[in-house]
Amino acid sequence: MRGGCLEKAMSEVNRSDEKAMDRLLSDRGGRYLQIPTAGSQNRQPCVPPSLLFPETMGTYAVEGGRHLEGRIRPAGNKNAALPCLAATLLSQGPVTLRNVPRILDVLTFIDILTALGSDVSWIGRNELVVDTSGVKTGAVDRELVSKIRASLLLAGPLLARFGKVELPPPGGDVIGRRRMDTHFMAFEALGATVTLNSGFTITSDELIAADLFLDEPSVTGTENAIMTAVCARGRTRLRNAAAEPHVQDLCRLLNKMGARIEGIGTHILEIEGVDELQGADFSIGSDHVETGSFIGLAAVTRSDITIEHAPIEHLDSTIMGFRRLGIECSVEGSDLHVYGSKELVIRKDAFGHVPKLDDGPWPAFPADLTSIAIVAATQCIGSVLVHEKMFESRMYFTDKLVSMGASIILCDPHRVVVVGPTALQGGVVDSPDIRAGMALLLAALGAHGTSYIRNIGQIERGYESIDERLTTLGAVIERIEESSD
Repeated sequence: MRGGCLEKAMSEVNRSDEKAMDRLLSDRGGRYLQIPTAGSQNRQPCVPPSLLFPETMGTYAVEGGRHLEGRIRPAGNKNAALPCLAATLLSQGPVTLRNVPRILDVLTFIDILTALGSDVSWIGRNELVVDTSGVKTGAVDRELVSKIRASLLLAGPLLARFGKVELPPPGGDVIGRRRMDTHFMAFEALGATVTLNSGFTITSDELIAADLFLDEPSVTGTENAIMTAVCARGRTRLRNAAAEPHVQDLCRLLNKMGARIEGIGTHILEIEGVDELQGADFSIGSDHVETGSFIGLAAVTRSDITIEHAPIEHLDSTIMGFRRLGIECSVEGSDLHVYGSKELVIRKDAFGHVPKLDDGPWPAFPADLTSIAIVAATQCIGSVLVHEKMFESRMYFTDKLVSMGASIILCDPHRVVVVGPTALQGGVVDSPDIRAGMALLLAALGAHGTSYIRNIGQIERGYESIDERLTTLGAVIERIEESSD
């Protein structure tokens, strides 16, 4: 029975017996791979007529198997734009932000700022001016906050500005439990009181600097701690801080506004509190996660593309991780050339062991690229264990790849084994979150036949005009708007 063979294979992997797993995966003629599975080439394409499915937040109809070529530029870093928008609440004057991605998450965050009383004006395609002088309260609209997890970033600046903030639980991707304890511990260490009810209320008569060790290098927890500490009395030492590129962008914006932050890019920040912050003009850096997504695009479509104005200084772990899958890149100035048309062979570890690609806090391989790495690995020769350590629900999208023909074993909520290469077939899939949605779009572009990706609003929360931009490389993507019925 197919189920019995797969269950046996998974039990061997889950025993963490490295030698057994190596034998299992290296035996490409093994019985569990010979039996037809949902990922077998014997399966039929699962593309029904468009009338058989409803549109949910829009649908992409994607014609797969097209060779891509040309140049593409990553948008501004989504995860930098959101905290930078939050930081405008600390300013005494207007703040100009440039290279801001026009994506759903940014537009939702702007709606929240506007509802608070801010004046936000677009002065260019990706440039805006934010004036928060009209904000008079720390109470935030519950409905808007429920749409986006980044609304949690309002807590620090509103607390610093008003001494009180009331927020309902934030929304966002459903990719597993996402702790808020690090935020609360940081607020309390800086002199605030946190009260949990249907949401949370944070109050403080005076913010006081502290020597603070974060219990985990949470990105948003670090950002909230920074935005609170810049207005606290005294000098704060923030240890075990996140150091991702977006955290660095936030720190540089705050310094332009008059903050005194040292140690940017490291895990220890020294923050001298100031009495007030002024307006500034700041350009957000290119998105390293989007750059990694384009590396995966080249591999899945077996194409050579150039990513221009790439954030080269932030790509070491990303390039190293994709190189482990056999995907080679070269750097020329600020351009990154990706050679997806070459034979892609997964590099085994020493002594022939199955390699592992895992994520971790910066500067390790980004967690937001594990979904992209998985779909890229389906087109590479060999086997690889992908370990996503942070979110226990992010791997569940792999069943959609299996339905398209991928050979993937879900070992547990954090680990999958990918055996490649496999010929992907067009299918109908739903986008569960931003990164998995983008991974499914890449799979559709590399598949035989036509695919339909529903719930594309998830993808567009994080990727600006991605259908139009990929079309310039030769992709064929038709957007089907949500039905009005």
